[in-house]
Amino acid sequence: MSQIGAPHGGTCPKSPRSRTLRTVATLTSAVLAVTVLAGCSADEDADAAPVAAQDNAPAPRDRVADGGTLRWAVDAAPTTLNAFQADADATTSRIAGAVLPALYTLDQRGRPQRNPDYLESAQVVETEPKQVVLYKLNQQAVWSDGREIGAPDFVAQWRALSGRDTAYWTARNSGYERIEKIERGKNDLEVRVTFAKPYADWQSLFTPLYPKQVMGSPDAFNDGARTTLKATAGPFLLKSVDTGGGDVTLARNPRWWGQAAKLDTVVLKPVPRSDRADALAGGTLDLAEIDRSTAERISLALKDARAGRNGAQAALAHGPGSSITPSKALRSWALAHGSDEEKAEEVRAARKKNQEAIARYASAQDTLAKYVVRKSLEPAYTQLSLNGESGPLSDERVRRAVARAIDRQELAETVLKPLGLPAKPPGSHLALAGQAAYKDGSDALGGQDTQEARALLADAGWVPGGAELPAGTKAGSEAEKEGTGKEASEKPAKSGPTAPADAEKKSDDASGDAPSDEGLYIVGDDKPGDRRTAPAPDRAAPAPGDPESAARVLAPAPSAALQGAALQARAEALDTRVEPLDARPGALDARPGALDVGAGSAARAGVPQAARPDRGVAGAYAPRGTAAPAAVPGAKQALGKDGKALSLRFVLPSGPGSESLRTVGDRIVRMLDAVGIRTEVTKVPDESFFKDHIASGDYDLALYSWPASAFPATDARPIFAKPEPASDGSLMVEQNYSRVGTDRIDQLFDQAAGTLDEEEALELVRQADARIWAAAGSIPLYQRPQLVAARADLVNAGAWGFAAPRYQDIGFEKKETAKGPEGTGATGRKQG
Repeated sequence: MSQIGAPHGGTCPKSPRSRTLRTVATLTSAVLAVTVLAGCSADEDADAAPVAAQDNAPAPRDRVADGGTLRWAVDAAPTTLNAFQADADATTSRIAGAVLPALYTLDQRGRPQRNPDYLESAQVVETEPKQVVLYKLNQQAVWSDGREIGAPDFVAQWRALSGRDTAYWTARNSGYERIEKIERGKNDLEVRVTFAKPYADWQSLFTPLYPKQVMGSPDAFNDGARTTLKATAGPFLLKSVDTGGGDVTLARNPRWWGQAAKLDTVVLKPVPRSDRADALAGGTLDLAEIDRSTAERISLALKDARAGRNGAQAALAHGPGSSITPSKALRSWALAHGSDEEKAEEVRAARKKNQEAIARYASAQDTLAKYVVRKSLEPAYTQLSLNGESGPLSDERVRRAVARAIDRQELAETVLKPLGLPAKPPGSHLALAGQAAYKDGSDALGGQDTQEARALLADAGWVPGGAELPAGTKAGSEAEKEGTGKEASEKPAKSGPTAPADAEKKSDDASGDAPSDEGLYIVGDDKPGDRRTAPAPDRAAPAPGDPESAARVLAPAPSAALQGAALQARAEALDTRVEPLDARPGALDARPGALDVGAGSAARAGVPQAARPDRGVAGAYAPRGTAAPAAVPGAKQALGKDGKALSLRFVLPSGPGSESLRTVGDRIVRMLDAVGIRTEVTKVPDESFFKDHIASGDYDLALYSWPASAFPATDARPIFAKPEPASDGSLMVEQNYSRVGTDRIDQLFDQAAGTLDEEEALELVRQADARIWAAAGSIPLYQRPQLVAARADLVNAGAWGFAAPRYQDIGFEKKETAKGPEGTGATGRKQG
């Protein structure tokens, strides 16, 4: 993710190693007795398979035709070809993967594997007095200009990215600053890298590796590699960049020493995601990541094809012609041929327009039936970020309450279940299932529990009626700590509700339900503070002063009072190598109504509310004695403190590609309503969402994604590092946009990056994750779905999941073995 200026808390000018991948920019009880936790061990979690397998139509190379052109959609034309610059993007990374050396690539489980095309071996050969890594290069590896890949390229890249020469405009230097020297080994094929201090993630370095012509001088680095590369060394080479249309053409590299690329060319075509359905329908793409609506349309086209319906029949069944009944058709014909010439002309124009729409739909459906949807889970997760810099969320009890109110399982199912993908919430901020560092650490915070969330809020002083209390009035545990009255000292659990109860009574007296209002009330009035709500049938309203009410509403539950210490003990136990078992007893059940929008969220977002059986219609009146409608969910629990209501600003993107985020946001709003937390939903343009809100800290709650990394000690540290005050008084947050961190988390990251014991490094990363869960600045919700439309005869391409594409194996299935449609299609590709 590119670094963006942040007036409300600056970002660090240095980004993590995998910045170019970050273009997204992207629980049980509260008290955890370590000795009784049940679940999987860390080893069992680490050995688990990914939640979803890759779906890329694997085929052996002898079944792949030689030749052809692949038209592959990208989001935008690359702004630079240098992956180490701040404005590099996903297209930059895709080009680099095809044309530049990658010493290590990721496998299906997200674990780094040596790439034999470039490396014969790479290993730590010395640890004392300094760490030394010896690289033995493939003796056939050469740049496209014929020069051998060797130590001069390693030296040039190290000097450019070490951070010592500020003339290089680098976006990151993680790991390179630890190198002390690079020298030639016994021969030109050996490179010795000596580190000034140990570095566990040394395998993350020199991928991609640029030639010395690019890295050798600041001018070449800053400007020379933005639009062209002087040399490449991959299965493809950079043939051309169309500065007008943005197309990037990659051609088979004739100097490639590995298995030859099956395709002649790959054309990366900039197509916005909102336009990809039309591009696919027009047959101008062979491979494209798509959204859910496009995937559903392709699935419908395939269903029609299997049922023997062509596009024209499909258009009449569910397309533009589906609303035409025989009677409507007859009436339209009669009007088109009637005596009223003006009306007839109008109807003929409408009939022509409708016929054109049917024809377009029919053609599109016929074309879409030639594609398939390949799906998996993207190596990235969507999180709820809680901005802890100021306001209510600066109190960790409130952040924990928000986390305890969220049903992560329900949210995961909302997004993934309709797509037929496994809906298991991630258990780690730092790795995903299948990766070596993965361990479900969510028990360090606790699972969804409405009562515990309310207790935590009460402990923080946020209570019913608190918005109407005079400033300085204490409530909950704060009232207990500072109360001086006799009742406060003798009955702390019962004395707290007095003020809120009075406030509720006062509010009731002022509502539209008072006797002075002629015995009428407004049905459907959604202002919970201005009217009395009838208690739900299964929740009898306690009388004022009822001990049960006092204990439930204001005083923290016994477990809540111990939660802070318990969470600390949990994390400390991990630090001292106590082996708690961490898996939850079972997944939470999904709630009904997966796409239902809560009334509170829709009202705040400005969405008109339709009449509902339990709500009535706003503005309708009923006589005295008529039963009032059910209360707005959570309205009675609206909370406040010191005369201020508890309300959080929830920022969501408004673009057409963000529908799923908004659906998830609506559900989160409803979940927070249930514990008394009100939200102000603000929908902003996609282009300003990250720069103007997330990076600048102008939000309380937000949804965005982070990619997984094979090197979390290096890549994740800037995301969770403790913000530090700058000289101008602002916060330097690096990429920690939640602005929540601790010294201990930073120490664990540093220790993990500095040990050469692999198992110790993994354990330190898991300990850091437990601390991140306990801090409750980021709540992972679900792994992002990966939906890819591909020509039916395209193989070794699709939803790769964790794995890096093997570009030389991508191609079209040979005609004699193809299961999909025959012919060369629009690309004129050769078959067999």
